[in-house]
This record gives sequence, C-alpha cells and structure tokens, in this order.
Amino acid sequence: MLKYALRHVIAAAFFALFGAVYEHFSHGVYSAYMIYAFALPLVLGALPCGLLAMLQKKIPLLSLRLWSYAVAVLTAGCVWKGVLDIYGTTNRLIVIYPIVSATLALASIILLLTRKKWFYSA
Repeated sequence: MLKYALRHVIAAAFFALFGAVYEHFSHGVYSAYMIYAFALPLVLGALPCGLLAMLQKKIPLLSLRLWSYAVAVLTAGCVWKGVLDIYGTTNRLIVIYPIVSATLALASIILLLTRKKWFYSA
C-alpha cells in the first residue's frame, strides 16, 4: 500500500511541476483545472492508500489498480481541460474522462465490496 501511496505522491509532484511550467509559458492565461490537477492524485490516491497502509488493511490488487487507473484518468482529464482552457477552446469529448473515471472507480468499489479472494496486495 505504501508503494501505491508513494506513486500517487510522485504523480502529484509531477503534475504540480507540470502545471507550474505550463502556466509560466501560457502568457498570463490560467486554468483552475491545470492549477489543481495535482490535488487529485494527492487526495484521491495518496491519502486513501496511506490510510489503508497505516491501518494495515489488505485490499484486492485488482481493486487497488482500478482505483489508481480511475485517479489517473481523472487527472489526465483535468490536465487536458486545463490545456483547452488556456488555449481558449473547447472540446465536447472532454466529458468522457469523468465517465470513464467514475466507471473505473465504481468497478473498484464493487470489487472491494464483493471481497473476491483474487490477488491481494502486500
């Protein structure tokens, strides 16, 4: 669990740095999606994984991975929405990111609640 928490912290640091650099070169145009994209892996990824590691809870590995994928898709969607906002355009396909992320998160939660004895994380 700590391995996954560390991965989410590294992702949060990367997106914080990426957002800062991207907006530095955006000629004074800012997007809240780009600024706060780092918070998603931090709050939705590192925090739950860290809490589960402290509680020493075993989670099915597939459920853990699906949750991590959901956080990654949502973060990518926020970054892409930030890029579109800074560029000054829109895209109707941006709604796909929250739908896919919610589907992955729901699959992760269903798998967790059914408690299948597939693969457990260490």
